[in-house]
Amino acid sequence: MGLFFILKVVIYIDDFYISKLKIKSLKILKIIAVLCLLFSCVKNTHENISKVSKNITYDKAVIFYEKGQQDSAYLYFERAKSVFAAKRETLGVVKCLQYMAITSTDVGDHYGSQELASETLNLLDTKNKNHFPYLQSSYSTLGMAADNLKEYKQALIFYQMALKYAKGNEYELIIENNVANAYRHLKEYNKAIDIYKKIITRNKKEDSFYAQVLTNLSTAKWLKDSAYDSSFELIKALKIREKENDLWGQHSSNSHLSEYYAEKRPDSALYYAKITYGLSKRIESPDNQLEALKKLIQMSSIIDSKNYFSRYQLLLDSISTSRNSSKNQFALIRYETEKHKANNLVLQKKNTEKNYQISMLITGTGLLGLGSWFWYRKRRERLSLEAKNSIRESQLKTSKKVHDKVANKIYRVMSEVENKDDLDRNHLLDQLEHIYNTSRDISYEITDSQPSITFSQQLSAMFSAYISNTRSVEVINNDDDLWANVPEYKKAEVFIILLELMTNVKKHSQATLVKIRFHKSQNTISVNYHDNGTGLPKNVIYNNGLKNTETRIKNISGTITFESTDKSGLEILISFAAN
Repeated sequence: MGLFFILKVVIYIDDFYISKLKIKSLKILKIIAVLCLLFSCVKNTHENISKVSKNITYDKAVIFYEKGQQDSAYLYFERAKSVFAAKRETLGVVKCLQYMAITSTDVGDHYGSQELASETLNLLDTKNKNHFPYLQSSYSTLGMAADNLKEYKQALIFYQMALKYAKGNEYELIIENNVANAYRHLKEYNKAIDIYKKIITRNKKEDSFYAQVLTNLSTAKWLKDSAYDSSFELIKALKIREKENDLWGQHSSNSHLSEYYAEKRPDSALYYAKITYGLSKRIESPDNQLEALKKLIQMSSIIDSKNYFSRYQLLLDSISTSRNSSKNQFALIRYETEKHKANNLVLQKKNTEKNYQISMLITGTGLLGLGSWFWYRKRRERLSLEAKNSIRESQLKTSKKVHDKVANKIYRVMSEVENKDDLDRNHLLDQLEHIYNTSRDISYEITDSQPSITFSQQLSAMFSAYISNTRSVEVINNDDDLWANVPEYKKAEVFIILLELMTNVKKHSQATLVKIRFHKSQNTISVNYHDNGTGLPKNVIYNNGLKNTETRIKNISGTITFESTDKSGLEILISFAAN
């Protein structure tokens, strides 16, 4: 891949689709571009120091990756990593791990991406300048993964670390833009605006990167002050991107314009939304197609909304199936690799035993080797069977959840769309958002099943997502010992119950302080929830997700009590058996 093409890809990326209440990032291509540059244009001094030899398996992996064949690319990068490791070529191993981390991000496995990127940090030397480009790339990958998991404070830390290793090179401004975007996520708009202005001052050429930063700057100003007129800057950025034939950038600009005009000029908003949808298909981005369809469902006539909704539910189902399949496939690849390593260790042991047999105890050592072989064969068969059963069980559970929690709800909404002439778009969008969150929760359940993160850490991560400049969340006694003997199905129900409560805080209660205290007495775990919001009138329980908490707590034979429903706040008591 040539340097010119890579640089064009780098500057063609825009980081965010933004509304007044929600910011989503599209960052995967930027990581890919940076890594491609590192891997294709490494200086000769790098190669001489690391002594990276020709690796045919690695070359095949890159070809598969560039063709978008993710499963094959992941498999061959795993194999290439083993080849590099056998030759003790550290940077070769690092390159494979970085590619695998990005591939994991592509399929939504952000925890897997973090694990792989973190592994590279253990192999790199922070004092070796030849390793700086790889450190920059790994920290950028970690930042992207944290951003996608909505851990914005952690993402900011990773971006700042990446910037440390990018000082003075061509990627410094790109990473500074990521830092500014992280501040914007955290609603620290003044810091973000200052950084954007400095970037524009240093990058005066009106190219695609200039258009990207200009778009981010105008959006930050609009988020800070809803009365700010950002249309001139957004249209200017769009014209630059059209001149540069930057399809990703054009998609971003049209999406921003659609959101900006949503309340001011609905007809213009619909016009730009249609262009956005067309561009999302041209750049072959399923996630962007979903976002564009949601806008069209909201803005179009009833007849058109039905057609767009049909496309939305078909695409959503396809994406969920494809990504879950890839995650399971990646897990199987890692398992097979570990099994292969075990095979090599056993073969090495047998060779050692064979040499010892010739020189010392021919008969006795031969019998020991034979016994070890039978033991290993049985163990390999057992591990293989357990892995296959685990994957099959995971697939069946995921399919059942998609059917029960997503498909049934989609058909119910389809029935409303088909049978109601007076279609309430807000009601429809609420239901779509609920279906989307349910699909996301199923994906998180797959990802969060990794043994590397405890349940208390999962809860902490979820609570931290709701902390903002105007809201604090205090959590007491959420430690690993509390959840040590609690069955997985109960923890799953408790997680969703607490998620519903936090969602209520964000959407309805206007609370500035939330306190959650966990306590265990003998065999009973209790959760005391309190916020200082507007309270919870009785009829609200039946108008949102809080009604589901009663059903879920009954599923684990627990109780839930709403102690206060006045305007002084809300207090909820939850208790259930620990085993």
